[in-house]
Amino acid sequence: MKIQKPNSNSVIIFAAVATALFITGCAQMQSANTTSLLSAAGFRARTPQTPTQQQIYAALPPYQVERAIVKGKGVFYVYKDEKAGLAYIGREQEYQRYQQLAVGQQIAQDQYMAAELERDAAWRWYGAWRPTIWW
Repeated sequence: MKIQKPNSNSVIIFAAVATALFITGCAQMQSANTTSLLSAAGFRARTPQTPTQQQIYAALPPYQVERAIVKGKGVFYVYKDEKAGLAYIGREQEYQRYQQLAVGQQIAQDQYMAAELERDAAWRWYGAWRPTIWW
């Protein structure tokens, strides 16, 4: 009986595809989270209409909050959601609110993770109400 070795190239390709899908999924979740925080902070979603707006939109880096100074109008913050084709636009007050919401969400997530780790440690420490089998 001959044992076949798995093709190492197909394993490498599978691992690369799985990693790419995971990273893409994480980026999309982060983008959705950012846009919901921006909306909650008061940023307005706008689709570029004029050629000038489309040119500015094309020059923006995607999925980053950028600071822009417009002569005579002041400071604006812009977030380019490339997939949706939208720009989220806010002023200093909305940007400060966005930062507060993002920090609050991070604190809540950290507390949730700490509680989960504590629960898991307690579950393992006390045997999870199951009989322990000693070999």
